[in-house]
Amino acid sequence: MEPLLLDVPLQLETERLVLRAPLQTGDGDMVNQAIRDSFPELKAWLPFAQELPSVAETETNFRNAHISFLKRESFRFLIFVKETNGFIGTTSLQSIDWDIPKCEIGYWINTRHSGNGYMTEAVKELTIFGLNHFKFRRIEIRCESTNHKSRAIPEKLGFVLEGTFRNDDLSADGSKLTDTCFYSIIK
Repeated sequence: MEPLLLDVPLQLETERLVLRAPLQTGDGDMVNQAIRDSFPELKAWLPFAQELPSVAETETNFRNAHISFLKRESFRFLIFVKETNGFIGTTSLQSIDWDIPKCEIGYWINTRHSGNGYMTEAVKELTIFGLNHFKFRRIEIRCESTNHKSRAIPEKLGFVLEGTFRNDDLSADGSKLTDTCFYSIIK
């Protein structure tokens, strides 16, 4: 399979959400505000959120995400609530191995919108999309063992906990070793 020849929709929809590829100028400003709104929670879990990025840095990151989308290296989607058209977070198919084929799903949500089931709904849609559209044979979700909110998502969606790798990674701030939970769903 030649990934560059794959037709990939720029938008997916669920009952309550729209998942859109980051391709509009100005996406960085909107995402940067969500990072600022959620900074303490994001900082605890994500290496990219150790310092507040500038709007220009966030815009650059999202333009690079669009390039990766076009190159079929990863597929990042911005998540919007249909009812309000408000941006709430991102989710992506990343670490793609087209030879297997398999990938990993990553995600984060604006803290103000957590606890409403939005991220579970978005990850469910992306999982179905990956398994059916790309025919991925395996989709993984990896998260720190103490990140219970993140772990709840694959557990609710029927992913299997394959194991916990002890001392597998560094904490987001790089200060200590952490354990990583590996979840997967296969087709």
